[in-house]
Amino acid sequence: MVNSDQHKVIVYNNSGLDQESDRYFMERALALAAKGQGYTSPNPAVGAVVVKNGNVVGEGYHRRAGGPHAEVEALLAAGNEALGSTIYVTLEPCNHYGRTPPCTESLIAAGIRRVVYAVGDPNPRVSGSGHRRLEEAGLIVASDVCVDEARQLNRFFFHYITCAMPYVIAKFATSLDGKVATRTGDSRWISGEKSRQHTHFLRHICDAIVIGADTAIADNPRLTTRIDGFPDPRHPIRILLDSRGRVPLDANIFDPALPGRTIIAATDAMPKMHKAGLIKKGMEVLTLPSAPDGRVELPSFLRALGKREITSLLVEGGGQVLSSFISTKLVDEVWAVIAPIIIGGESAPGPVRGLGVEKVAEAFQLQDAFIEKIGSDFVIKGYARHVSGDRHGASPGAQVR
Repeated sequence: MVNSDQHKVIVYNNSGLDQESDRYFMERALALAAKGQGYTSPNPAVGAVVVKNGNVVGEGYHRRAGGPHAEVEALLAAGNEALGSTIYVTLEPCNHYGRTPPCTESLIAAGIRRVVYAVGDPNPRVSGSGHRRLEEAGLIVASDVCVDEARQLNRFFFHYITCAMPYVIAKFATSLDGKVATRTGDSRWISGEKSRQHTHFLRHICDAIVIGADTAIADNPRLTTRIDGFPDPRHPIRILLDSRGRVPLDANIFDPALPGRTIIAATDAMPKMHKAGLIKKGMEVLTLPSAPDGRVELPSFLRALGKREITSLLVEGGGQVLSSFISTKLVDEVWAVIAPIIIGGESAPGPVRGLGVEKVAEAFQLQDAFIEKIGSDFVIKGYARHVSGDRHGASPGAQVR
């Protein structure tokens, strides 16, 4: 039964619990949480819905890091109606002082009767303590509602808290025959406008985007976010892997007028004069260890980003950069845009270069892969088979919220 403002009316059973209704309102909270994607990092995107007598009386979501948490937003909207109500939250309420006071105390003070949260918070400062504090105060607490959806929404946050490194997404666009450009180097545009808009959403939700020196020289990109009808897109931190300082100082990526900031990851091989020129233009230069091939060592690179509270990284190219991330098993997710065109040509490049594997059994594998048709293109998305929390050798302990 649905009332006039489309809020579901609940008839609770004797235990006061209704799984169908819990899922309904949690899905509503997840939809609210999604509005915060791209704005809350390094915090998670969280939504909350306050329900009383089967009606939504308040709702809110975490809008920006440092701002009120979703629970507080929802309680403010509910006002006195929060007394004796149920609140649905997409993540375990925090029980510590971080950028804001603990949400558990706000819920207790508001007279909330029951708290339902989707999934526990992996942050060591929160994990389990929020649940315990609420129960100790006499509230009814339930969890594990829409767990998979909640983890998916905040997969960057969960990975970052576990590994202290950013979650890595590799994205590329190819023709049906696996080409990212013609033999002359022309690549605009392989994918269609609609799929480009779709993948620009990745730039909006990811903290940073990285390319290599070859791509910067060949394409001279700006790496900004462009989404039609989106009034306030977030521009990711632009990162350039340029171990030897080959990209000229007048490249677009070094334009101080661009929104956001730019980081250059280099090695000791970068000339001092070039480094000084970058710093003079307002760029941040990270001097990192070099791999055996002379390029920036990627695990050290990711650890450096983690220390800067960069929770997610979009790898857009070129072929050598993608190859390096994939061969070292540092990719967590792949977005492959396949355009229905055939380019041909033995010398036309593919998306992933390097030596590649010797046997098919050694190939980089995806799990839970699925396909979407967007405009005239097909987008294949999937997740790496490795367990991301085990591969870096990094200790947990990133402290946010």
